[in-house]
Amino acid sequence: ANCFDPNAVVPGSVPSFSHEVYSERIAGIHSPIPLSYNRYVKECIDLYAVRKRGLTQRAMGLSNLYFPLFEEVLDREGLPLEFKYLSIVESALNPIAVSRVGATGIWQFMYNTGLMYNLKVNSYTDERRDPVKATAAACQYFKDMYAIYNDWLLVIAAYNCGAGNVNKAIRRSGGKTNFWEIMHYLPAETRGYVPAFIAVTYVMNYSREHNLYPVTPAYSYFEVDTVVVNRPVSIDVLARALDLPRDVISYLNPVYKRGL
Repeated sequence: ANCFDPNAVVPGSVPSFSHEVYSERIAGIHSPIPLSYNRYVKECIDLYAVRKRGLTQRAMGLSNLYFPLFEEVLDREGLPLEFKYLSIVESALNPIAVSRVGATGIWQFMYNTGLMYNLKVNSYTDERRDPVKATAAACQYFKDMYAIYNDWLLVIAAYNCGAGNVNKAIRRSGGKTNFWEIMHYLPAETRGYVPAFIAVTYVMNYSREHNLYPVTPAYSYFEVDTVVVNRPVSIDVLARALDLPRDVISYLNPVYKRGL
């Protein structure tokens, strides 16, 4: 008998699926974070799985370098592992990303928020660009916000717009504490931020169904290690001593602003 599977993926195509399929797949992702499917999430799935496929595939590749680190810290702190996907929404895993308002690094910390979470910035280093320290800071922020809201979607909203704006939205909604019920009282960017997180979580879990494949990064997490130096040393000197391109050392050490 010939069986036609409406959800079969044609190699090389850009697949699209019914609302029922998206809803069922998202419901199948087991997470303490309540992942819903609606038109806002669908718009963001189209963004990451259709319009920005190149960015998504590069981020999938970079996840081989950064996700093992994120998972280790999230697990140690007792946080949902799906928070790792928030880094893709924030920066597409670019450790030197800077937003139009100055948020910096993989986790996009603003200067003052970074200082509150012990991320130091000076003329030579910016610890917001340090994947290890910034991940620890982001996890502490998640825990602090969960202690206030006891709701993971509100934690994610607060990460984007700050607790003050979330509190204001709760007041304006008449005291509701469900993200979807206070959504329209939040800043415009935050209204799309939580759906984007759910969409990225979906796309990363169902990448093959969307013909999305990682662009392999230069190095994976398990190919790099930490070496301690006890005096100032320039990246140029390290590059010559290690016989590695300067760009590689800079890429793996984004915290250093002046090559020192």
